[in-house]
Amino acid sequence: MKIILTSTLLLFTIITTAQTDQRIYDIIDAVSAERIETDIKKLAGFGTRHTLSDTVSTTRGIGAARRWIKSEFDNISKKCNNCLEVFYQKDLVKKGTNQRIVKDVMVVNVVAIQRGTKYPNRFIMMSGDIDSRITDPTNFTDDAPGANDNATGMAGAIEAARVLSKYKFESSIIYVGLSGEEQGLFGGQGLAKYAKENNWDIIGVMNNDMIGNIKGVDGVIDNRTFRIFSEPTNLTDDKKTVDRRRFYGGEVDGISRQLARYIHKTTQTYMPEMNPMMVYRLDRFGRGGHHRPFNDAGFAGIRIMEAHENYTQQHQDIREENGIKYGDVVEHVNFDYAAKLTAVNAINLASIAWAPPAPTEVKIGGIVEPSAKFMWKKTNDSNIKGYKIYWRDTTSPTWDHSRFVGNVDNFTLNGIVIDNYFFGIATVGKNGHESPVVFPSEVFRK
Repeated sequence: MKIILTSTLLLFTIITTAQTDQRIYDIIDAVSAERIETDIKKLAGFGTRHTLSDTVSTTRGIGAARRWIKSEFDNISKKCNNCLEVFYQKDLVKKGTNQRIVKDVMVVNVVAIQRGTKYPNRFIMMSGDIDSRITDPTNFTDDAPGANDNATGMAGAIEAARVLSKYKFESSIIYVGLSGEEQGLFGGQGLAKYAKENNWDIIGVMNNDMIGNIKGVDGVIDNRTFRIFSEPTNLTDDKKTVDRRRFYGGEVDGISRQLARYIHKTTQTYMPEMNPMMVYRLDRFGRGGHHRPFNDAGFAGIRIMEAHENYTQQHQDIREENGIKYGDVVEHVNFDYAAKLTAVNAINLASIAWAPPAPTEVKIGGIVEPSAKFMWKKTNDSNIKGYKIYWRDTTSPTWDHSRFVGNVDNFTLNGIVIDNYFFGIATVGKNGHESPVVFPSEVFRK
């Protein structure tokens, strides 16, 4: 019995080792709650970061905040032999564009790019919002510390840059602070437009908006669960693709949903203490975030945020009424939780940036046959180990079954009836990292 147990343990160890990368655990351990706390306090200390606030002062307003953010990215770059390209990306938004733009304003994003060694124009992005607000969205003078919304997301992006800049990746990583979110998602719109104009191949945007609160307005306290919001399909799909979904499926298998599943899987593999919660919606009910403009432009984008919000601490004037303290101030932020969600971002940025590109031209066949058949276009990359076919029940939110099929461009799953499952294919690198799953876009009959 002792020998059997030892053999079983050895087999488990071999399997586990083959499926994980020690560097990912090192990344998790390197994320510092203390540094994140320091950065959140620094950002909240600018008084207000309202998009229309002071840009001249060195200590107050969004101008001072974005200059400090850029200086942090610059300092990180100096420590990694100038491995980050740091710059401002900006657009003028005119007064009256909407009711929240009460004067002309330059919406300025702070961008830091860590170029990939093999695919420098292929990007995975982590974003946080620079700006803040209080009850009146046009009040750009009173204090709006925005400690949780969204100094936490911004501090997370800075910390992820500190940690990941110590590594080399095949694909590029973007760390960015976006402005104008509270006024109408203007920063995201501007950067998405900039990406299209510069032909950036963005494979995923991880928008972090409020990652530091663990006590909900309903009294629930939870420092493990977080939400991943994602849209079901691609808004830029043509009519032919939309019509095809009616007969072949794919109503919940757009590129943003695949990114959400990827994050869910990676988190459960490397951070099993966390509880990722996929929410099948763009954002909270009737609301939106800075991943939306990227979705609108045809890019995969999701939102990562806390599971339990406290509305007395969001978009509120700082005050106390009937024993309730209102306002988004530092004392309500849980820095350890913000560090955990920063680590979730960092390991997914790394996993995707270390993974080879996903297969293209993925096709599926097997109508009225006892087997599911697949064809795809292989990626020209010497570091590819092969391809993995995933499938799941049509009602399952996650890819529950898989088979590695080698470095081939077609395969038949015998005995698997196409009618009963959804399928997808991922590329597997020799380092073990996988691309996001690609849902078949065409059907063939052979």
